[in-house]
Amino acid sequence: DVCTHDGGCLAGGDIEGREVVCPRHGARFDLLTGEATAPPAYEPVHVFPVKVEGGRVYVRDDRWD
Repeated sequence: DVCTHDGGCLAGGDIEGREVVCPRHGARFDLLTGEATAPPAYEPVHVFPVKVEGGRVYVRDDRWD
């Protein structure tokens, strides 16, 4: 949820197609891969595996796997 450019909160960003736009400076990140797709960010953000089952959303934090 943190922009790799300036630490902005991506939760407040707009979703445009398959990208989230940082509300601070307009950096863009691919929602599936985390890749930075537009400056001023160049480093990717971490993405998490998500699945929906029975109306519930499950997110796995795989950073420590």
